[in-house]
Amino acid sequence: MAFFQKKIGIDLGTTTVLVYVPKRGIIIQEPSVVAISLLDKKVLAVGKEAKDMLGRTPDTIVARRPLKDGVIADYRITEAMLRYFINKALGGARFFRPEVMVAVPGGITSTERRAVIDATLAAGAKAAYIIKEPIVAAIGANIPIGSASGHMVIDIGGGTAEMAVISLGGIVASESVRIGGVRLDAAIMEYIRRKYGLAVGERTSEDIKIQIGSAVFLEDKLAMEVKGRDMITGLPKIIEVTSDDVTTAIQDQLDGIIAAVKEVLHKTPPELSADVMDKGITLTGGSSQLRNLDQLIAQATGVPTYVAQDPQQCRAVCLLSFSFHDGDDSPRRGSHFVHTQAASRSLADPSCWLDQSGSILALPGLAKLTSRHGSPLSVSRHPVLSRRLTDGTCPRYTNGHNRA
Repeated sequence: MAFFQKKIGIDLGTTTVLVYVPKRGIIIQEPSVVAISLLDKKVLAVGKEAKDMLGRTPDTIVARRPLKDGVIADYRITEAMLRYFINKALGGARFFRPEVMVAVPGGITSTERRAVIDATLAAGAKAAYIIKEPIVAAIGANIPIGSASGHMVIDIGGGTAEMAVISLGGIVASESVRIGGVRLDAAIMEYIRRKYGLAVGERTSEDIKIQIGSAVFLEDKLAMEVKGRDMITGLPKIIEVTSDDVTTAIQDQLDGIIAAVKEVLHKTPPELSADVMDKGITLTGGSSQLRNLDQLIAQATGVPTYVAQDPQQCRAVCLLSFSFHDGDDSPRRGSHFVHTQAASRSLADPSCWLDQSGSILALPGLAKLTSRHGSPLSVSRHPVLSRRLTDGTCPRYTNGHNRA
């Protein structure tokens, strides 16, 4: 039966949804936008097609983002969007419902976490599991989070900015602020409206940020023509916007992110602070690709800062695969073990974190996993993993079977 089981990893972002299927890779990367008819409440378009409708719809159609600040703002639309992406990933005709792992912000409440699980199950998933984004981003950026040293990762997405110091597979200190790409776009829109008296849309402000945006002022300014509606005459108008305008517009938002980074560093134990200083800070997430953002954070904190190799896909890359150790499919028993490929590798590594009795206390990326009922998946009490290990090594655990 395990052969027919379908497993999907979903990075449910405020602006972009990435879907990963084992052995096929990232097969979907589309905007998290849904277009709905106000007449019959039917979903007309999802993803890229719906994003093209933003700001261009008649009165009978509305295009909106069902997620805000990294959490579900409209439950029914999120459910419809998830159902669309699951069906697109696995095809229309299938006999088995998939098991889905979803990456969520680390700062969400239990109610918001419950909404993600319920929406995923309602969209057609047999079982739904969630994992916090800082852990996922760190594993996707190839950070050895299972080692006994501190690593700091900052994940800046469309709705939230997550920063955490990770050691021995767990989060030591963390902060989550609801500042991301959407807030930066809104700040650019407001600044252009106040300075130039020009009204622009979401897509235009995002294009401005991508093409000429910078976290610090540039010696060689960038410029581009921006088209919009004059606030006074109501007629179409073209102006020139420079990179300095964008930097000034987003300064308050960037200050909020830097303040959260400093707070995490303030809460970090001294030994781990020294590790972070040696290894630097890793930036992940789509909004971390803003020009010179790493330079700004390095200047503000005094810690070397680097952008991950593929920052936007880090979280999806981590959601490579997950499986259960026995044949029963119900996650409510609490005896299942969900793992990523990186965690699976660590199981075969003698450097796993063991207690004095030889029991595994924690594994990279697994400390914060919960079942669909919100209860934590205890690795230390797992019937297979918690057994005493006489040879001092960890068991290899793959495809529902363990072998020494």
